[in-house]
Amino acid sequence: MQYRPLGNTGLGVSALCLGTMTFGEQNTEAEAHAQLDRAVDAGINFIDTAEMYPVPPRAETQGRTELHIGTWLKRSGGRDRLILASKVAGPGAWISYLRDGHNRLDRANISAALDASLKRLQTDYLDLYQLHWPDRDTNFFGKLGYEHSAEDHSIPLIETLEALAEQVRAGKVRYFGVSNETPWGLMTYLKLAEQHGLPRPVSIQNPYNLLNRTFEIGLAEIALRERCGLLAYSPMAFGVLSGKYLNGVRPPRARLTLFERFSRYSNPEAERATAAYVALAREHGLDPAQMALAWVTSRPFVTSNIIGATSLEQLGRNLASLDLTLSEEVIAGIEAIHQRQPNPAP
Repeated sequence: MQYRPLGNTGLGVSALCLGTMTFGEQNTEAEAHAQLDRAVDAGINFIDTAEMYPVPPRAETQGRTELHIGTWLKRSGGRDRLILASKVAGPGAWISYLRDGHNRLDRANISAALDASLKRLQTDYLDLYQLHWPDRDTNFFGKLGYEHSAEDHSIPLIETLEALAEQVRAGKVRYFGVSNETPWGLMTYLKLAEQHGLPRPVSIQNPYNLLNRTFEIGLAEIALRERCGLLAYSPMAFGVLSGKYLNGVRPPRARLTLFERFSRYSNPEAERATAAYVALAREHGLDPAQMALAWVTSRPFVTSNIIGATSLEQLGRNLASLDLTLSEEVIAGIEAIHQRQPNPAP
């Protein structure tokens, strides 16, 4: 396993991070524990979750992922050897069951969300606490263009930052990060932290994969220059880049088979690009999924690549991507496809 600096924290996180959003929906508690055991045995020390998980989000299952991780932590011990990350949800009508539908990124909500996560996880602190998405209305979750509204009733970023600083001082959070954030948002947090002597974000968790490289346009430079690296989520575009969904195939128990809402990477242009990436991998004798993962892990602004799985076999294949070094010819082939069909599914 490779380990990389998490910003300026002095912490080293594994180049692959175990994503857990299937725990409690597609995976049982026993399966979740087995995945955690397998990942840690392989050298992963970085586990990512969220108060909203599992997905798709439902009131009946909310928090179950953290509960499963918590029972595993209690059973296995070794909390101090792990980098544990969770997230507080921003506002959204689609999660109206969270805090009676009044969830915002303010002091009261951050404090309540964090305490509930710590209780479910059976730990006294989080190494990394992330803002799952912005409080303001901006372009995230697949929305490429920004549409400005003169009426902005969002929580000021300085208020959110001060609320996070309070949790750091209380010892409940070591560091904080942002997620689904824009260049303006990330730079504003960094500027406010410097101006007011408050904790600065140490990471940004945004989507990044062969079908969605929009992070490169405005955020990659910030990630590198400000040492606020990317925690890349959806590195396989909901499993699409494995090629298993090509030509309308829907394997049993697969995410796109079970849940219609995960169609972000399934439009015709994305399917054409996926077919080209899969063909490139096979031309070079590579597993398409491992090629997609290895490419993300190799990017210089990526701190950790968040992998997920619904089976131990799938997890093993994903872990093996770390041993794959892509040739210059493969990289050139990837760039050629990207030039023909850039970001077909942002």
